[in-house]
Amino acid sequence: DWLSMETAFGRIHDVALRRHWVDPTIPLEATVILPSHGVLVTSATLSDPLSDDPFAMARARTGASRLIEPARTLKVESPFDYATNSRILVVTDVARDDPRQTAAAMRELFVAAGGGGLGLFTAIRRLKSVYERLGPDLARVGLPLYAQHVDPLEVGALVDIFRAEQDSCLLGTDAVRDGVDVPGRSLRLLAFDRVPWPRPDLLHKARREVFGAGSPGGRSYDDALARARIAQAFGRLIRRADDRGVFVMLDAATPTRLFAALPPGAEVQRMTLVEALDLTRTFLHD
Repeated sequence: DWLSMETAFGRIHDVALRRHWVDPTIPLEATVILPSHGVLVTSATLSDPLSDDPFAMARARTGASRLIEPARTLKVESPFDYATNSRILVVTDVARDDPRQTAAAMRELFVAAGGGGLGLFTAIRRLKSVYERLGPDLARVGLPLYAQHVDPLEVGALVDIFRAEQDSCLLGTDAVRDGVDVPGRSLRLLAFDRVPWPRPDLLHKARREVFGAGSPGGRSYDDALARARIAQAFGRLIRRADDRGVFVMLDAATPTRLFAALPPGAEVQRMTLVEALDLTRTFLHD
């Protein structure tokens, strides 16, 4: 339980007493799992390779850890050749706190890819700031730009347009990162503005105390969430065997350990923006 206060233009316009499950799998278990004869949970990001128990986080987040009989787990290797068909780059010379540099970097990356670019943001405010700078520049080179939280369309409609227009670009946040299915050339470059760390709000802090017990400051819990989000985003890029794509992180401070959740063979390279642009052009237009 917590008390929240929202302000706008220096005035309080909403005060609320809020209540949220620290562990949302308790009502999930009561309404879905217990009445069922069986439950099958599938995801590309269920396992965490850096944990002593790769499925510990999955059991905790699905409520399976409380079952009388332990859940059975199965990990199936991907049929895709990630080493050949993807490139993962960490750009080392873009200041992540400067929206002008982020906008300039995304503009050059989208142009180098010839469109088909998806820009992912961890905050709506930064997305809008980059969109204002990016839109006119891309329009001048004939690349349409769409954005969640800016265009008056729901996410599904924006993704449909992005999928249909092979050389357009799209900016989005969590809903786009986790729910996009765009096979083929319509999505060939994905750029993250910064590491998708969990936002340290009251609810997250309460969950970290429960689920992150045993690690200093709950770091392993935060790491596991960030790894899952990066893996989820990377999964948007390669949707079928003949897809090719470039994954770019515009955050030089990205710890290497966060890429452990990516598929085997997906090599991470750190380089300057100019080097990343050259590699993108060569790889996507070869």
